[in-house]
Amino acid sequence: DYFTDENRVLKKDPQQDYHLEYAMENSTHTILAFSRELHTCDTNDKSITESTVRVIWAYHHKDMGEAGKNYHGSNRGTKSLRLLNPEREEVSSASLPYFDLTNKDVPVPDKDTTYWCQMFKIPVQHEKHHVTKVEPLIQKGHENLVHHILLYQCSSNLNDSVLDYGHECYHPNMPDSFLTCETVIFAWAIGGEGFTYPPHVGLSIGTAADPVFVLMEVHYDNPSFTEGLIDNSGLRLIYTPVLRKYDAGVIEAGLWVSLFHNIPPGMPEFVSEGHCTLECLEEALGAERPAGIQVFAVLLHAHLAGRAIRMRHFHNGEEQKLLAYDDEFDFNFQEFQYLKEERTILPGDNLVTECHYSTVDRIRMTWV
Repeated sequence: DYFTDENRVLKKDPQQDYHLEYAMENSTHTILAFSRELHTCDTNDKSITESTVRVIWAYHHKDMGEAGKNYHGSNRGTKSLRLLNPEREEVSSASLPYFDLTNKDVPVPDKDTTYWCQMFKIPVQHEKHHVTKVEPLIQKGHENLVHHILLYQCSSNLNDSVLDYGHECYHPNMPDSFLTCETVIFAWAIGGEGFTYPPHVGLSIGTAADPVFVLMEVHYDNPSFTEGLIDNSGLRLIYTPVLRKYDAGVIEAGLWVSLFHNIPPGMPEFVSEGHCTLECLEEALGAERPAGIQVFAVLLHAHLAGRAIRMRHFHNGEEQKLLAYDDEFDFNFQEFQYLKEERTILPGDNLVTECHYSTVDRIRMTWV
């Protein structure tokens, strides 16, 4: 149990809070398993919470000798994890059918941000099925280029001619058919793994009310203005004919992307709030879901200036426990948080998305 000071000098912690549970070494591997309390009440230890944890690792090929520590050199790295909320996995998904929604040779412009839209037709029709898992299919080498992917349900009155071409989203010349795609049915963001629905929930496909045509929106992040990039990324949807008890949906809350949302430069902290008001939820849920909806997972999403996100929930004017939060937000690790207990959101509740930003290293206004 060591810690570092502001000069990166490694010091032995007088309060030893890490306990070795298991150790093994062979000719190629050294494995250590250890445990620690989440909150040690030691000022030299970092508390482990629901937030993202950045694990820093380093090693030297020789053991520590009497002379002390050996410098690790280039044998070092870092990985963001959510220690208290790991990805869920279903063993059975390997044998299930699936279909892929992937872009075909999209030329990524040599500009900072591009949103590319492509229409797809769901191949599963005429009989209800449930999607049980969605996996990202990111082209190798493009892990930092593909920032996020959204899947929208479109009008069922379209015909197959809309499948012929993709186009830049939110562009004056984009096809009118894209404007019929307003309801988000799935979202993935950079660093995330596949999303597995809980055993009693699935995304419905195949019925008259389910999407026939979907629009996949891919956000390409190209800050180095690299030319000549061609992308074939997308999503894989794994499904089953064995129906689950409940259908899944998506509720979006937060700050709408607009020119009215901007952050001044040089701000160590700047907070914006997106309000999903009681009138909003009354209108959205009142007629169709008067008994409310059950939230089982949350995806917190922000861009490079984001430092922390908190999803607040109010019922009858009283604040409930945070729906989800990440006080150590990592732009390159945006993963779903599974709630330990499902949360009921009722008509008349309030949702407030609290976004904390830092622009201390910027000299120009940030448009979100």
